[in-house]
Amino acid sequence: MKRLTLFIFALLLALPLMAQKRYDEIKYPELNPIQMPEVVEFNLDNGIKFLLVEDKELPLINIRVTVKTGGLLVPESKTGLAGMTGTVMREGGSENYPADELNKLLEDNAANISTFIGFGSGGATLNILKEDLEELLPVFVDILQNPAFPEDKIELAKTQTKSGISRRNDSQQQVAGREFQDLIYGENSVYARETEYATVDNITREDMIEFHKNAFVGSNITVGIVGDFNTAEMRQKLREAFGSLPTGSPTNLLYPEVDYNFPTTINLVDKPDVNQSYVTMGHIGGLRENPDYPAIQVMNQILGGGFSSRLFQEVRTNLGLAYSVGGGYGSNINYPGTFRLTTMTKSETTAEAIDAILKEVERLQNEPITQEELQQTKDQFLNSLVFRYDSKSQILNQRISNEYNGLSADAFDELVEGIKNTTVEDIQRVAQEYMKPDQVQILVVGNKSEIGDQLQKYGNVNELDISIPEPPSDEPVVDGDATKGQEWLDKMAAAIIEPGADVVSIEEKSVITQKTPMGDVNLENTSVTNYENYSSERTLNTPQGEMTMSFANGGGTLTQMGQQMQLPPQMATPMLNEMKRSYLSIAIHKDDIDAEYLGEETVEGESYAVVRMTNDQITVTYLLDQETGLPYLSRYSEMNPQTGQRQEAKTIYSNWTEADGVTYAYSAVSYADDQVAAEITVESHSIPE
Repeated sequence: MKRLTLFIFALLLALPLMAQKRYDEIKYPELNPIQMPEVVEFNLDNGIKFLLVEDKELPLINIRVTVKTGGLLVPESKTGLAGMTGTVMREGGSENYPADELNKLLEDNAANISTFIGFGSGGATLNILKEDLEELLPVFVDILQNPAFPEDKIELAKTQTKSGISRRNDSQQQVAGREFQDLIYGENSVYARETEYATVDNITREDMIEFHKNAFVGSNITVGIVGDFNTAEMRQKLREAFGSLPTGSPTNLLYPEVDYNFPTTINLVDKPDVNQSYVTMGHIGGLRENPDYPAIQVMNQILGGGFSSRLFQEVRTNLGLAYSVGGGYGSNINYPGTFRLTTMTKSETTAEAIDAILKEVERLQNEPITQEELQQTKDQFLNSLVFRYDSKSQILNQRISNEYNGLSADAFDELVEGIKNTTVEDIQRVAQEYMKPDQVQILVVGNKSEIGDQLQKYGNVNELDISIPEPPSDEPVVDGDATKGQEWLDKMAAAIIEPGADVVSIEEKSVITQKTPMGDVNLENTSVTNYENYSSERTLNTPQGEMTMSFANGGGTLTQMGQQMQLPPQMATPMLNEMKRSYLSIAIHKDDIDAEYLGEETVEGESYAVVRMTNDQITVTYLLDQETGLPYLSRYSEMNPQTGQRQEAKTIYSNWTEADGVTYAYSAVSYADDQVAAEITVESHSIPE
């Protein structure tokens, strides 16, 4: 009886779930008209425009400032200036409210101030309790008018930006988005610019001061205020607070025209550390002002706009080809958007997923949709739009945005009406007119070795280089003596490898002592490194257990506690470069090494020959014992991903020991910016059978 009771209880709980309708069976009620709040507008003599909306629901006041400026105005050599200026305005405080004092003041009052500058606009926000307006409004305006731009906060912003640059190739989606912009707009287009280490280094405090000075003036500013206040009193407070801002000259944002070309290209970004492909394909899109904009939005929803879209239902649900899939025809306000289709699929089904997606685009063009599918999509879309306007703040912000971008105040109502009036014929017409599935650019970010030759059926495959440009070194380039350099290289190679010895790989057993802020960490290492094809197998006994690393073809895997992961690029690339800099690698490849003698250098009373060597574009400088030819020291400059700065790395070698015709350094101490980073004590080395 008890079991039966439990069964009945469980059945009753399940009934509501069983009764739930499919998404295409849900009936949506007619939309209620959006209640537009009363907006009071006024202007100051300095050009600032204010829009006020009273909202007594909570004792809060929210102020949003919109500024006509943006990264569009920044020269290419200083890309990143706009965003960092917006960051440091808030993080650096003002002349009257330094950063630490400002942070404490806001924390004590549970208030928030933010400043930001994007590609086509800038702004700031103040969110406070009603009772704190008198105290914090002048603080907010002081941040806008008199930011301090302290050097330490500028350096912090630069370091954070550079750290982001160093990680920008970690995510397939981020790589795909960036590279697709290059393909569509052109890599030299302002719409495809990327912040680089060098552009960050070019930015000065004076640049930030000048950029802010030109942007944050009355003729560029619109202020929206929503909250619990009396409009007449608020007008007076705003006049007093903002009245001192200079009028300045209005900014003219000129968006360069985009060529409407439809090249067909096939592009691959090789990421050996992944086992799936992120596919992006498409072409140039359109503008928001297009009369077909409402119909295009409905078409997008049908094609790739959500769980009920055709792409999701066919490519993911029915065919099982995708982890995620979607897309549509993008329409920007100030410059053309992009028609973009994306999916993530297994490496081996890359081409199959591409074909399935393009087939759905063609089906939408060639076969009229049903009236039922159209109505269902329109209902879903219209109901989702309501959530964009479910508060007075959202409604006011959208109105300000529309005015900023030159759209009518009735833009939302016009969109709703246009969607309601969209017909079956409209969908097929815009699908045929705007989407060109036979003229797409295809971009795949994935594992080249796993993808194989799948992409070749679409045409010639361009492999894109996504390596991050390093900033130029401050050290002057010194020309050396190539003849003497080759002589010293031959002497070093002969000292390391006995003439006639056939050396390709080396097996090493050693103890690596890693220096960390928490103390030394000892790792027992057994490794076999092949310097001919730059591959390695390494086993490390760590405090957390055994770890194995396999490396080949520029990528590899790391296995620990039964879990295997692909080596991320920030680990794989340094491993490859380390192998190429190795004295043993240089000795093995001596006939392919460029060597230049740079003179002599004295260290602790001993004079060494200085030879700069380049192995497959990787450069390292060796100090060689003038009698034996063996390396005393190697050094090079490299980027530190954590700081985004160049650091000087060096290794000092000693205790050279011969075995199997190879003379090997049994002691090596590595330094980073003159700080000991690791010590290696070799127990044995041999040529593996």
